[in-house]
Amino acid sequence: MIKKRKLQPRKPEKNKLSLLRLGLTIGDPAGIGPEILVKALAHQTKIPRARYLIFGPEKIIKEEIRALGLKIYFLPFSDWETCSQPGFYLFPIDEKIPLIEKGKPSSEAGQISFLAYVKAIEMAQNGQLEAVVTAPISKLSWSLAGLPWRGHTEYLEQFYPEAIMAFWSRKLKVALVSHHISLRHALEKIKFDYLLEFFRRLEASTKCLFDSKIEFLVAGLNPHAGEDGLLGDEEKKEIIPAIAAARQRGMSISGPYPPDVVFRQALNLKDCLVIALYHDQGLIAFKLLSFEEGVNVTLGLPFVRTSPDHGTAFDIAPQRKASEKSMLAAINLAYRMVASLPSPTLHFGS
Repeated sequence: MIKKRKLQPRKPEKNKLSLLRLGLTIGDPAGIGPEILVKALAHQTKIPRARYLIFGPEKIIKEEIRALGLKIYFLPFSDWETCSQPGFYLFPIDEKIPLIEKGKPSSEAGQISFLAYVKAIEMAQNGQLEAVVTAPISKLSWSLAGLPWRGHTEYLEQFYPEAIMAFWSRKLKVALVSHHISLRHALEKIKFDYLLEFFRRLEASTKCLFDSKIEFLVAGLNPHAGEDGLLGDEEKKEIIPAIAAARQRGMSISGPYPPDVVFRQALNLKDCLVIALYHDQGLIAFKLLSFEEGVNVTLGLPFVRTSPDHGTAFDIAPQRKASEKSMLAAINLAYRMVASLPSPTLHFGS
């Protein structure tokens, strides 16, 4: 059992090195995380020239490389702080590694994925990494390991309560008002005060991400966005007043739009983001359009954090046939975000 770590959030120091430093975590070793990670590393012409620090047991990572017939060279971790050479470095995790069965969640797999993630976040908080790219973890494995968090974002929220789960692709951009909670509890958050505060946080965390002013489109909660109160009154009582208050504060926001058309309205618009009121409302549309190349982004952090938009895929993990496209997209998006900071013209919406 891994003990909970109490970390103090701290903004990273300005990197004096010419190469950006990106941390990559292994994810759940029983899932496709190790596979898509090393497959992405093998595509050296498709990832940016940077210093990559890989978090995960060396034994598991090298076994995956051998199983896939790949050739990847790792630089010694002892050179990490002093060497400005681009390449892949392995963070030493000196833990006894149990036998992990591919395709099956377990407490052991949960502990490994959590330890790798915590180490990467610690280094980002201490200014030693500009970005962290996380391979998929299993909520069940974390639970079996006795961990109280349901995922990456929930862990970060204890340090950064203004963190927001969002999803990015060339076709569509979505931010979620709520994520890994039951639908019943998600509906309880659809209140004027909560929505207005969420709109404020979202605008603040996206200001530097676009060349022009971003347009936020709010999805309705009920069919046809309530049909003027005939199909539900949340729009009239809570959502519309919150949107009006945000507009009065200068935010470019409109809605609520019928949830079955709002994503079509935002499709392929560079400077447009849909605000979905609960997890599946946003993710069904996003994954239908951008499953292989979509990226999960945590907004509102002092460092960049991205992840593939899919899960551990336990069903296909033993077959080693997973696509690394979303992992490649997550790495490239993280790099583009960091490379342009603190410039206000961050082109990761294109």
